[in-house]
Amino acid sequence: MKSVLIVEDDEGLSRGMSFSFNKAGYKVYTAFNLKSANKLIKQVHIDMIILDLNLPDGNGIDFCKEIRKSSSVPIIMLTARDLETDEVEGLYSGADDYITKPFSLSVLMARVNSIFRRSVDNSKSNEIKSGDIVVNLDNLKVYKKDKELTISSTEFKLLKYLMKNKGQVLLKEQILSSLWDDSGNFVDENTLPVTIRRLRKKIEDDSSNPEYIKTVHGMGYMWSEK
Repeated sequence: MKSVLIVEDDEGLSRGMSFSFNKAGYKVYTAFNLKSANKLIKQVHIDMIILDLNLPDGNGIDFCKEIRKSSSVPIIMLTARDLETDEVEGLYSGADDYITKPFSLSVLMARVNSIFRRSVDNSKSNEIKSGDIVVNLDNLKVYKKDKELTISSTEFKLLKYLMKNKGQVLLKEQILSSLWDDSGNFVDENTLPVTIRRLRKKIEDDSSNPEYIKTVHGMGYMWSEK
């Protein structure tokens, strides 16, 4: 599920956008000022930011520039001013798109979907994302809420395999064969549950009540997106 952060001090507009994004299947976070937005960005994984140009504690352009120092998350800038200089400044600050108020929520949704499609087509990094877990296949690193996890090569292979097959019940024998037994060598039957247990401790908020790696009793495991 993609996540969207709406940074807008107009509560009515914020509610309207939140409703539209929720209805479209997005996870929505809202902030009414830059302080709250900055706190959320540090706490949760954000896939898109809808950012108002003028906010009570600063302006969106400066905030956008600050974000761009460490993140390439897509940003759509909103403004009540219909000036070409504002549009140019917003885009130069690092925004991916720019919409002038008032605007149609369907147009905003179309812009968001377009940016997501482009990011998939043109992304230089090879990543798998699910909820707040990101697996980078280029540098072989795993992140939870943008925090890098310390993970073994075996755990990485298992995590990648589960995420690539999310929603599918994977038999224990199927997982063992795919990840450990390619050469036909014997693999102890405890290898998989032990690795699953270690992985859960690293990626789950509560490993005793997992939300991602589900046990399908008598069969195997399944990756379930939050």
